Amino acid sequence: MSQVAIHERDPAAATLTMSSREIAELVESRHDSVKRTIERLAEKGVIGIPPTVEYKDGLGRPAAEYQVGKRDSYVIVAQLSPEFTARLVDRWQELESAAVTAAPAIPPNYAAALRLAADMAEQKDRAEAELAIAAPKVAALDRIATADGLLNLTGAAKALQQQPVKFCESLRRLGWIYRRAGGKSNVAYQDKIQAGYLTHKTTTVMRGDGTEKICEQVLVTTKGLTKLAVLLVGQAA
Repeated sequence: MSQVAIHERDPAAATLTMSSREIAELVESRHDSVKRTIERLAEKGVIGIPPTVEYKDGLGRPAAEYQVGKRDSYVIVAQLSPEFTARLVDRWQELESAAVTAAPAIPPNYAAALRLAADMAEQKDRAEAELAIAAPKVAALDRIATADGLLNLTGAAKALQQQPVKFCESLRRLGWIYRRAGGKSNVAYQDKIQAGYLTHKTTTVMRGDGTEKICEQVLVTTKGLTKLAVLLVGQAA
């Protein structure tokens, strides 16, 4: 649907207008037919000739539409399709309600103007605070912009600029890894595996005596690295 414009005729007032394209949609008619009706009524002096606005049609070609005021829109619709008058009334109510909601109120006095200025300053402060909160997350994600594939815990710590020992301690505190009773190897919690943050790699190592030993290693995925970057930077902040 075409846009509805608000044309300011003077600093103290604004006039809502409806485009001829929107009128055509409301009355289910061709836009060129609506434009011809507008021009015919304007020639007869029934309505004033409305201003035009340029736009691009569906093929990207330049075209023009009329911007029609409320009173003249009723005359046009009555000429085109009177049965759609109720639809036009409903649309104007929507536009006027939206304009009242969107239009900033002019402070009636100096005290109100000061209050408005204070409110705007508070909004600015809140926006800056939100940016400050987001900044560590952005910095964290920048750290792993070049990370790809799977990393062991030492490699993940390096990618996040953490000391490996403290990094593993953080993972245990966050509930990402643990050690089985009597075991020395780190094990990933199942929920972190299911979330796609961690995975396990099992390798077989040959002992000096010729026997085999199965080793399990926790690996951090790129998704997990991104999540950890946010969590660890947030803790540091």
